[in-house]
Amino acid sequence: MSEPQHPATDATSVAPGVVAPDAGGDDAGPPAVARDTRWNDAIARVVSGGWAVSLGAVVLAVLAGSVMIAFTDEGVQEASSYFFARPGDTLAAIGQAVGGAYSALFRGAVYNYTADSFVQGIRPLTQSLTYATPLIVAGLGLAIAFRSGLFNIGGQGQMLISAAAAGWVGFAFDLPVGLHVVVAVVAGVAAGALWGALAGLLKATTGAHEVIVTIMLNYVAFYLLSYLLATPGLLQAPGSANPKTPPMAETALLPRLLGPSFRLHLGFLLALAAVFLAWWLLERSSLGFSLRAVGENPHAARVAGIDVSRSTVLAMLVSGALVGLAGSTQVLGLITTGFSYDIDAGIGFDAITVALLGSSNPVGVLFAGLLFGGFKAGGSVMQASEGIPIEIVLVVQSLIVLFIAAPPLVRAVFRLPQPGRRTPAKGRRLGAARRQEVQR
Repeated sequence: MSEPQHPATDATSVAPGVVAPDAGGDDAGPPAVARDTRWNDAIARVVSGGWAVSLGAVVLAVLAGSVMIAFTDEGVQEASSYFFARPGDTLAAIGQAVGGAYSALFRGAVYNYTADSFVQGIRPLTQSLTYATPLIVAGLGLAIAFRSGLFNIGGQGQMLISAAAAGWVGFAFDLPVGLHVVVAVVAGVAAGALWGALAGLLKATTGAHEVIVTIMLNYVAFYLLSYLLATPGLLQAPGSANPKTPPMAETALLPRLLGPSFRLHLGFLLALAAVFLAWWLLERSSLGFSLRAVGENPHAARVAGIDVSRSTVLAMLVSGALVGLAGSTQVLGLITTGFSYDIDAGIGFDAITVALLGSSNPVGVLFAGLLFGGFKAGGSVMQASEGIPIEIVLVVQSLIVLFIAAPPLVRAVFRLPQPGRRTPAKGRRLGAARRQEVQR
């Protein structure tokens, strides 16, 4: 009688994602248990990516902020003086200080649960979205530059120039309703694009480093706008000695999305459209492929036939255009009664943090902008209701940048796997497959 035939145990008979039994061999250990590892592999890929590092950086920064809140609170300081006699008082004071601070931040950024009506309760959320609008758009512009291998830190100058162009069209022209706001926004976008393209052109033609060039252009834009605001007949309001423009015309204002009682304007929808446009540009267009290739390795991109100089200029042009859109939304949607040389409000530099926190990914930049918009809206409420210094919010934002710049530290704290490291389950599957191939 012949022996019963067993099914073959080659690689084709093993279901995908299931660990194959060990076929033995000199280096074979105990036989591996067959089990499905697809979910383990998916979790490993998620926690080893940039999203996990960004989330970990936010958590660490919030924890550090909690420590600072506790140390600066008068109630905690008083209770800590008799800590060894009654340690519970100190712990209760810490909980009250930290909990009160972050609950005030929530009330000021998301929903005010102490308000008398739902409409009043959601006002903080609309404020957060309003503050997040220029951060999202400017962050997208800088993210495109980063993905192209260019460190664009000229957001301040690009915003100032775009604000000057959009504001000038906004108050100096008399155009029909609908057309006026479109022309003003286009003027701001074009001005920002040209200011960014200037840095890209100098980089492509002379090899000038974009960091130095964009820093210098920030100063040029600032003093140029200061001159325009201080000169009668240019941007200065007629009959005024203050360096401030006239208010924008009603036909040039971005419409309010929720009515006149809320400050949220059409710029937020433009920011969402810009997120989709940036994603499509980077991930689905031939131009985006060229930009990403140049950002990864310009020498290899040149060998592959990509015009690196042209890609550099285009990357800075697109980056400046998006930052210019942020400047346009500032003067046409938020500060509509006239602006001065502080119209950028630090957004040009905050956008760097937003782009880094979002890992230069359009969707990530969207969520990072919303987070920082919430910080800005809720920070003032936290200061007013709990007496927390507003500088603590700024320290938290700075710590986010610090932790983003040190991903190995974040991975070590949260025990996240390093990117590209082969998981043990995957190593066992590959080892079993090689042994089976040798046996065949």
